[in-house]
Amino acid sequence: MAVSALSSRLLLLGLNAARVTCAHLGRPGCVFSNARGVSSGRALRTEERVTVRFIDRDGKRISVNTITGVSLLNIVVDQNLDFEGFGACEGTLACSTCHLIFEEKIYNKLLNETTVADEEMDMLDLAYGLTDTSRLGCQVCVTKDLDGMVVRVPEAVSDARKTSDKDSAS
Repeated sequence: MAVSALSSRLLLLGLNAARVTCAHLGRPGCVFSNARGVSSGRALRTEERVTVRFIDRDGKRISVNTITGVSLLNIVVDQNLDFEGFGACEGTLACSTCHLIFEEKIYNKLLNETTVADEEMDMLDLAYGLTDTSRLGCQVCVTKDLDGMVVRVPEAVSDARKTSDKDSAS
């Protein structure tokens, strides 16, 4: 089989596409994977799996088994979780629609691993139902020590892009 034909088949199967991960955030333990292998800036290793539990707006609990190194936003998208309006800007820090609320213990663990960027804080200020343990799902990467964590989706969504549009029109 010709190389181009094989590449076309791999592309159709999704095997040639890079997985969007948290590597761009510089988070420790984040994994970048593509058709050539898996890299975390360290030696190649197998992907670890963890369970993340979401509580949706209706109080329904949804458990998801996923790999480490991906953002919570990507998990919601990849698993086709139906959280209306979630992740509208696709992780570009231009809205607050992937706002999630964490248990205090998990939130503190996240703070020990990374600092919250000013850009994330600016978007969180515009989020609906902001709490002391709020973070944006696009900025939180799943690591092994977060296995079993529970995150809550707020009752409603506030799209910071729409707020900015209204401010500009005034």
